[in-house]
Amino acid sequence: MARTTRLLTLLQLLRGKSRPATAAALAAELGISQRTLYRDIAELSAQGAPIEGEAGIGYVLRPGLFLPPLMLSEDETEAVVLGLRYVDQRGDAALAKVAAAALAKIEAVLSPAAQEALRNPTVLPGPPGRGFPANAVALTTLRAAIRAQAKLRIHYEGADGARSKRVVWPLALGFMNEARMLVAWCELRQGYRNFRTDRIASARETRERYPGRRSVLLRAWREAMNRDEAGRLTADRI
Repeated sequence: MARTTRLLTLLQLLRGKSRPATAAALAAELGISQRTLYRDIAELSAQGAPIEGEAGIGYVLRPGLFLPPLMLSEDETEAVVLGLRYVDQRGDAALAKVAAAALAKIEAVLSPAAQEALRNPTVLPGPPGRGFPANAVALTTLRAAIRAQAKLRIHYEGADGARSKRVVWPLALGFMNEARMLVAWCELRQGYRNFRTDRIASARETRERYPGRRSVLLRAWREAMNRDEAGRLTADRI
């Protein structure tokens, strides 16, 4: 195995480990000696890979983006660029800014062939929508509450014009072609609800974290959406 290929394979192995992996286990998976593995770990760390650990204990790759040269193929480059350009068109100002910064970082580490794919892609996002309704509450505020798992007290106006006060557990933001949605658990309705962000008149944190892990709640929301979709399909057939 060529050294470059081996280093990339080692990174992929570390990405797939939820717990520290010993040098012996990693070396066995790669078919190399532990001495070679130690040198490879040192080389990756010198290039900026966020690897933690030491000999005799184990190694783990900390969360964070690390893209060494030649990491992305042309097809992978186009997929990433398509996603970032979609964000630039449909995200809010904060997301559009960080998408541009991410694209610049990725371009800096791409191979010449991948850079050509970035400059002249074969796939393009469709035209932007007709514009999104204005939000009274900044999406950055909603994202901060999502990350903090903070309960929000919101004033909301439904499609029929009815206004309500609710306490919600914000889980995610959805970016549709014509609107943005806050996915949340609603204490008033005791169920998952999708709130259009342009209909949220105000939102403030209650200084209380909602219980459980956001990832678990989000998975339950997806399962509920899938059940609802399956029920609609069954009803359509009857």
